Amino acid sequence: MSNLRTPLYDWHVARKARMVPFGGWDMPVQYTGIIDEHNAVRQCCGLFDISHMGRVVFEGPDALATIQKLFTNDAATMKMGQVRYGLVCNEQGGILDDVLVYRLPDFWLMVVNASNRLKILTWIRKHLGAADVTVTDRTLDWAMIALQGPRAVETNEVASRLKYYYAATTGIPDRDGMQIISRTGYTGEDGYEVIVPNDYVEELVFTLTEKQTDWRYGFPVLPCGLGCRDTLRLEAAMPLYGHELGEAIDPLQAGLGWAVKFDKGDFIGRSALATINQSARSQRVGLKLEGRKAAREGCSVLHDGKIIGSVTSGSFAPTLGTSLAMAYVQPALSAVGTSLVVDIRGSEVPAKVVALPFYKRTK
Repeated sequence: MSNLRTPLYDWHVARKARMVPFGGWDMPVQYTGIIDEHNAVRQCCGLFDISHMGRVVFEGPDALATIQKLFTNDAATMKMGQVRYGLVCNEQGGILDDVLVYRLPDFWLMVVNASNRLKILTWIRKHLGAADVTVTDRTLDWAMIALQGPRAVETNEVASRLKYYYAATTGIPDRDGMQIISRTGYTGEDGYEVIVPNDYVEELVFTLTEKQTDWRYGFPVLPCGLGCRDTLRLEAAMPLYGHELGEAIDPLQAGLGWAVKFDKGDFIGRSALATINQSARSQRVGLKLEGRKAAREGCSVLHDGKIIGSVTSGSFAPTLGTSLAMAYVQPALSAVGTSLVVDIRGSEVPAKVVALPFYKRTK
């Protein structure tokens, strides 16, 4: 079965992006180069096509109750326009996906990971019961882009007025249709996302990146691919599903207990999460390695010659100039300052447990 293509596929190819399969889609991994694109986001502004992310709409009297049943965080306390991070768990407390929930004037929106879209849709529908709610997958109807970087919000007046983790719906100038603008991100920088109908996104992206006759910003907006998205989110210690998160991992051991609200009432996985013995579960930690060698997923983490964990993500970090990794290790060896070793292709590289996130932007 062939991969899906976003509405910007031809736009990527025309700009000589290197395309790769990702989460069932053909996506750009880089254009000019991962380091250039990474630095553009840290220093100025980069644009990402994130149309592969799933967008699921909940409408009807029981929309909130349905989300509350599925979502570890508390949607009931969200203000109008607010966006909130949380998890969808199975009955054992394992993570099915990490998601964003939007409370919008006419509906609720859940943004899910591309590789989990069909799984989560099936899970939602399995648990609807007699609820008076309509669930619609709008992924193939709507495009989604992200602008990230310290100057990103200068490119959008609506975004510049939004509080962090809030969204607004607006009309599209001189066209029919609606756009959703949200001030969130997955890079550790300020920025925003725009969800628009497919037939408008190429015009929007052209205006943001190339319309030199109407250049409003005084700086370039560089197209960026999945390669730098991964190095950026690693520096910010943001977990990635399939690496730091999965059905064998629970939110508490992943360091995401702040997104689990036990006092909101029942939700799928609550009972299991309340009784899991976390002292017996490996914990997510950050590692700073000596030298420039990059640890990769699956590299063993050792202490006194014994394997005590494994790396889930690792890379040389362009912003910080050092090799970093996230890993799951035994709880007794998870404290900041603990000296460990990472086995990188047979070479034992000294590492130290450090506080997360590795990088935090200046506000």
